[in-house]
Amino acid sequence: MNVHDKYKPLTFWEKTYLPAIIAGLWITSRHFFRNLGAHILRLFGFKLKWPGAVTYQYPEVLPPIFPRLRTLHRLTKREDGSPRCVACMMCETVCPARCIYIIADEKPDQPQIEKVPKSFDIDVGLCIFCGYCVEACPEDAIRMDTGILEFSNYTRNGMLLDMETMLNLEPRQERYVTYDKEGNLILPEASKS
Repeated sequence: MNVHDKYKPLTFWEKTYLPAIIAGLWITSRHFFRNLGAHILRLFGFKLKWPGAVTYQYPEVLPPIFPRLRTLHRLTKREDGSPRCVACMMCETVCPARCIYIIADEKPDQPQIEKVPKSFDIDVGLCIFCGYCVEACPEDAIRMDTGILEFSNYTRNGMLLDMETMLNLEPRQERYVTYDKEGNLILPEASKS
């Protein structure tokens, strides 16, 4: 497209916006009738490769989530129950939103671990869920695999996750989709209804 075509005056037909409206209606009706046809064929027992768009009746039926989706943070534990975090501050340094706050403390009783976090807080209200903290952690201490997508609060202070809360979170495996040996998608039971 020529640069000067952008400043070319509109024709009468273009000024009415009818071509843009007709193009938008054409795309919408094409999607509608393609989905309608797929659902009718599936109703009569035909197996299609593409099942058609499906609307989940949220929050009664939760949509399936994929394992690579970044959800609420959690801290992992060692075998003895202590946090795996060694307070290296790499996650706090790499965070573009600056929403991770760590206060380090010394651990004299275990010589192989120099530092432990005295407090480890994440402000979920500021977090952009980029996953840089997970990638930067050398100890695999922080993960974003809880499966928790629905979190809200009335105050900003309520969006602050502390270390005890993150240590007690566990992944919700029932929300995640899985794959069979052929690579076909297996939906969780909660989203099949």
